Amino acid sequence: MNIWTKKSIELATQRNYLDLLYRVYPMSVNLRRELPGSTLNSIRTAFDNRDGNTLLKILLKQEVFPIKDSYVAYLKRDSSSIDRNPSTAQRLVGMLYEMGFDDIVDRTTVPKETNRQIGPLFKNWIKAGSLGVPVFTNATDFINTPENAVFDGSDAAMETFARNQLGYAHPKGLDFIAKFNGKYVIAEAKFLSDFGGHQNAQFNDAISTMQSNSVITNKEVIKIAILDGVLYIKGNNKMHKAITTDFSDSEVIISAVLLRDYLFSL
Repeated sequence: MNIWTKKSIELATQRNYLDLLYRVYPMSVNLRRELPGSTLNSIRTAFDNRDGNTLLKILLKQEVFPIKDSYVAYLKRDSSSIDRNPSTAQRLVGMLYEMGFDDIVDRTTVPKETNRQIGPLFKNWIKAGSLGVPVFTNATDFINTPENAVFDGSDAAMETFARNQLGYAHPKGLDFIAKFNGKYVIAEAKFLSDFGGHQNAQFNDAISTMQSNSVITNKEVIKIAILDGVLYIKGNNKMHKAITTDFSDSEVIISAVLLRDYLFSL
């Protein structure tokens, strides 16, 4: 097990880990989604006029459809199928009428789940200069600077830079690219909030990036996994067993809380 993985486990089990992690992943109050006034008026008009197809088409355009139904995703992706499948459309419309206008609006504006807010938080933390080094959004400026620095471009720009400049060949995007003491560090960053299928898949994504093969370049590139959450809880869970037994001393799995210390140690 790598020393930084050991430090991450010790941090999580012996110190105020969650309090420190909140600086990286600040969970906001889950505010309700909003519908423009014009959309609300259109929903009300279609509902009052019992114009079922129009009501259905308006609601299918929203981020959340008020009914959980296996056929909704298909209708969202092919709105013309509404007219070709009147029985399915009528079944959904009947359920909408039964719900009533207020309940339709309530379910359509349901707050975002916390796990859907997590994605941008790590990059927001990086952009805020939390690592104490310059953050460049232009790839040319980043590669030309002699200083320790972080590159924080769009997802596409970061992937393109990693492929063209660092020999990155893995079919996944990156959350982190930095240069410290002439060494380039790349990683995916994940907050694993629980055990189970989706979270295990997130863990595997970050590990596969860390272990991926690269095209040889003239730059020293270090691939790590920036992981936080339940994987550091000691026990028989799959993720903790993996980080304590399955990886070599050279494979760095680290909490974002310790990332600055690690980078300045290079």
